Amino acid sequence: MLQENKSYYPLVSVITVNYNNTGVTCALLESLKRISYPNFEVIIVDNASKERPNEAIEAVFPAAKVINSPVNSGFAGGNNLGIKAAKGSFLFLVNNDTEFTEGLIEGLLEIFEQHPDAGMASPKFHYFFHKGTIEYAGYKIVDPLTGRNSMIGCGEQDNGQYDQVSVTNYAHGGAMMIPRPVLEDVGLMPEVFFLYYEEFDWCEQFKRKGYKIYYQYKSLIYHKESMTTGKNSPLKTYYITRNRLLFMRRNVKLPARLFFMTYFTMFTVPKNTLQFLLKREFVHLKAFWNAISWNLRHLKPTDVCAA
Repeated sequence: MLQENKSYYPLVSVITVNYNNTGVTCALLESLKRISYPNFEVIIVDNASKERPNEAIEAVFPAAKVINSPVNSGFAGGNNLGIKAAKGSFLFLVNNDTEFTEGLIEGLLEIFEQHPDAGMASPKFHYFFHKGTIEYAGYKIVDPLTGRNSMIGCGEQDNGQYDQVSVTNYAHGGAMMIPRPVLEDVGLMPEVFFLYYEEFDWCEQFKRKGYKIYYQYKSLIYHKESMTTGKNSPLKTYYITRNRLLFMRRNVKLPARLFFMTYFTMFTVPKNTLQFLLKREFVHLKAFWNAISWNLRHLKPTDVCAA
């Protein structure tokens, strides 16, 4: 538990990535102004947006450090730029389409005080536009056959049914706190993923090092969900498909990997192809097959190693 005298205030580096969503990022900064935790820095990595957000960010949160990346290096690459610039004892990676609530940081820090085996912690997520409805209260394991998983509690009204600290399979990529010594042991987020599945792969790396991933119900964050990529964008279709295959190749051992590849080839490919054709979603169809093609062109282990 946090010390009763409230003297435990390590420097927390709050890191977020902006891409053509300055208004959303500024709303996150406004929420940071409302919390009482006294010792944090804010680092915003702009992933080569069409218009630089520096002036708008400075107007809302003058103390924020803005890093302007010359290229869009994706979710992982952007966060890694922020991590390299961070000075905090704890790194708190958050999506720019989230908003903080009071006690969010303190609750997550409590995890690392009480659980020496903790390598990463995520808070409870509620949908921003449906407050009181859970998005995340932990993650189920990625199914070794299908390569898919789901969030615990997703879509349920929050009646306290998940109000217990628990070890979970994966952190939520929208809010992950990591102690600096653990980060230095595990390494940076795998940039080969660019977008989607990178936090799952990263969590697997943490677990292989002997760390556990925790869900903290005492901490709450609001999530606006898919503000950058869109809920059904071709970009999302491409990276979800590409990285589903990539994740399984990197984290599932033989012979289970062969069962997944058989399932994907025999069921996922014909099903998705037919659905896109029937809906006349040809852009999505192209993205889906481009994702498969990428994996076929990167079959060597050296092609998909962590950055």
